[in-house]
Amino acid sequence: MRWTLALALLLSACGTDAPREVVLHEDACGYCRMEVTDARFAAEAITRTGRTHVFDSIECLAGYARGAEPGSVGTYWVTDVEHPGTFVAAESAGYLIDSGLHSPMGRAVAFASPEAARLAQERLGGTPMNWAAILRDSMPRPTEVAEGIVVIPGSATATLSAALATAAPGSTIRVAAGTYREPTIVVTTPGITIEGEGWPVLDGEGEREILVIHADDVTVRGLAFANTGVSQMQDRAALRVVESSGCVIAGNRFRDALFAIYLQRSSGCEVRDNDIRSSGAEETRNGNGVHLWHSPRTRVIGNRITGHRDGIYFEFSRGSTAERNVSAGNRRYGLHFMFSDSCRYVQNTFRANGAGVAVMYSKQVVMDGNGFLDATGSGAYGLLLKEITDGALVGNRFEGNSTGLFLEGASRLEIKGNEFRRNGWAVRLMADAEGTHFTGNTFAANAFDVATNSRTLRSDFAGNWWDAYRGYDLDRDGTGDVPFHPVRFFALVVERHPEALMMLRSPVTSLLDVAERVFPVLTPALADATPLMRPPR
Repeated sequence: MRWTLALALLLSACGTDAPREVVLHEDACGYCRMEVTDARFAAEAITRTGRTHVFDSIECLAGYARGAEPGSVGTYWVTDVEHPGTFVAAESAGYLIDSGLHSPMGRAVAFASPEAARLAQERLGGTPMNWAAILRDSMPRPTEVAEGIVVIPGSATATLSAALATAAPGSTIRVAAGTYREPTIVVTTPGITIEGEGWPVLDGEGEREILVIHADDVTVRGLAFANTGVSQMQDRAALRVVESSGCVIAGNRFRDALFAIYLQRSSGCEVRDNDIRSSGAEETRNGNGVHLWHSPRTRVIGNRITGHRDGIYFEFSRGSTAERNVSAGNRRYGLHFMFSDSCRYVQNTFRANGAGVAVMYSKQVVMDGNGFLDATGSGAYGLLLKEITDGALVGNRFEGNSTGLFLEGASRLEIKGNEFRRNGWAVRLMADAEGTHFTGNTFAANAFDVATNSRTLRSDFAGNWWDAYRGYDLDRDGTGDVPFHPVRFFALVVERHPEALMMLRSPVTSLLDVAERVFPVLTPALADATPLMRPPR
């Protein structure tokens, strides 16, 4: 027993020099004390005794390193910004400052090597640096960045409005913990940074908008917005950006706002890592979580949205991106999107929203790696595409929906490598959807794989995997030797007589399907001529 205890103490004293996984939204920065919200910029220092300190940025890691006792730290680690979750020894990494990427402290990002940083400089701009230069005074210290005007209840600057009245362009305003109730706050000075410490609450008291930004390059982070109240005459927002560019709304909390974040005729802004929740009131008393109107080139990244009317709403916002958001449990749409060309939706999760997701009246839209899940009801769709042209759906997952994918007036789309599983209707393809190609998709455990309202279709299926396929592959080339017809006869019956759905599992239904396969006279001449024998990777 004594030897075992001695060995355990020795191992704990030696520790480990390997970085650990950062827990986003739980780990706090060991220097500035802010919540770590973005894995791309996380850093760690591991002491000689094996204790790990986590930081939200390279600047904070450098500030800690400058103040650490000599010899007390064993290793320093930074994240390769191009591969979040991959740590690189700080001494061997390459760095860019003032590039097109912005860390929580605004300047430094790391790459796997100096060579990788130089290659990234060609597309991002910025200045290459090494670890020694980061530690020197040529790199501004986080304490210097953070210094500025401080808002504290009971002080000379007891309100955010008072602080803004004295702020110059580029100033940083730090808001101490507490609850602040003041008339609508308006930011008109460009380059302002407003940071909360300890989640200060800006309370609208149920009767007003809270913060309006009417200036370029404003950053707001670390604040909690609450209680705008409901207005039938005004789209009241907790945070509104008006006719501005380059603003960053990152790492804030929104509770019970009519509209949480509203961008109005603004461009090039970023809405990132915000936690947005509403009470889920009926649609007439509820607004949207993130609302874009005439706001091109906006990036909406890593937000969590629930309980609103529409989780994310894009209108007339060309060239925008939604990435890694979770939009779940909203009253109407998880994503509602109109008149916004050349946009991308990547790795988002849309789950259990009232009507699912609707993308309409746009062209050149790419949706890649998203999850469209659990949209159930007679008017619910995992994804509704209406009047969409020249776009692509790649690697998405449609599962547990009444209808997985509904296409009406959708033309010249590439629908490739998606998974349709456990839906009522996997795909409902209307006659006016033309020139659309389905390739390499997986169809499994759906009540109906494909349904349509016409016997004549101008879209095609080739090289998909169907769990209902019963063909053979004599030449063993991986594709079936006989075509697969995905439209069941009973699907046509249900399309014309929805009440017949109650007979879905009856023997009569199976008999009708078998009869139609033997003597096909009613189902569309739609077939996958090269069905896969195994599901694609």
